[in-house]
Formats: sequence, C-alpha cells, structure tokens
Amino acid sequence: MVLEKVVEILRNYKDEQDLEVTAASTFEELELDSLDTVELVMEIEEAFDTSIEMDGEIKTIGDVVTLIEKAIA
Repeated sequence: MVLEKVVEILRNYKDEQDLEVTAASTFEELELDSLDTVELVMEIEEAFDTSIEMDGEIKTIGDVVTLIEKAIA
C-alpha cells in the first residue's frame, strides 16, 4: 500500500502517469535532482501525515517506502 501511494505521488509530481516506477528505481533514474527529491519527500510526508529523516542513504523509492513504513508503524 505504501509503495503504491508513493508511486502515485511521484507520478503526479512529475505529471507522468505512465512513468514506470519500482521500489528499486533511483532518484537519478527518475531524473529527480536534490530539490525535486526534497519537494517529493515533503509531499509524501504530508500524504502520510508523518515526517522522515532525509539522509544520504535515501537513494531509491524503496528507501523512502521503508522510512515511511517505520514512521507509521
């Protein structure tokens, strides 16, 4: 469920509903720079009504999903 919601948010953010996204997709592959990443994470935090720590370990969509799952558990 979390992955699906994150993918939906990402597709809306990039305005690309056909965008192929998996948990293994990196921000680089999705052509998201650091500002895009911060903005996207802010939207995700708002959607899940939580906050997550941004650190250098967030490289993939799966990393974000894992942090969200921990935050809402």
